[in-house]
Amino acid sequence: MLTGDLFDAAEAHRIGLVQEVVPHGAQLDRAVELAERIAAQAPLAVQATLANAKLAVREGDAAAIERLPSELARLAATEDSRIGMTAFLTRTAPNYVGR
Repeated sequence: MLTGDLFDAAEAHRIGLVQEVVPHGAQLDRAVELAERIAAQAPLAVQATLANAKLAVREGDAAAIERLPSELARLAATEDSRIGMTAFLTRTAPNYVGR
């Protein structure tokens, strides 16, 4: 990016700038599919994952790893955690509440 060199989607995928390459015209459908998968997860866990990734970028992997146990303990004590475990045990879809 700093050199201004052009590259195609395959090269962007190879060097890790994109997670996946889809056929032309399928981009929106795939993006919506991924968004729906993420939206179905526990919102507090999604938020914590994003916060931990940002911490890793900002302060390094060691800082993110150090913070992880306390974040996991915090998440385990939430109502969403209980909802998720109940859904898993009863083989039903969870209905997370963000608490």
